[in-house]
Amino acid sequence: QVQLVESGGGLVRAGDSLTLSCTASGHTAGYATGWFRQAPGKGREFVASIRWSDSRTYYATSVQGRFTITRDNAKNTVYLQMNSLNSEDTAVYYCAAVTIDSGSSASAEYEYWGQGTQVTVSS
Repeated sequence: QVQLVESGGGLVRAGDSLTLSCTASGHTAGYATGWFRQAPGKGREFVASIRWSDSRTYYATSVQGRFTITRDNAKNTVYLQMNSLNSEDTAVYYCAAVTIDSGSSASAEYEYWGQGTQVTVSS
């Protein structure tokens, strides 16, 4: 059984930076990890993902160039560095893991989910 725990959310001002962490317990070797977010009244959307095998990364167009996803396999942790935050980034951020190491952007493919961490960006 895989458990994911997100941390690092909070209230920041527009233009600030924030780093989220997703720490996994259980057997996660070979799993791709993704970050998704859900704003109030909206559906869950893909943010970024990273593959296990080669750490290849994928990003949503809306965060390309501002967010960076990385992983530390020794710590079973995936990070999401978020720069130049704006009010549209306000959401609950979730990390998710999938046994297929594809870096997919489709939330339905992910098998394990964390509880989410709130990010609020004030303008």
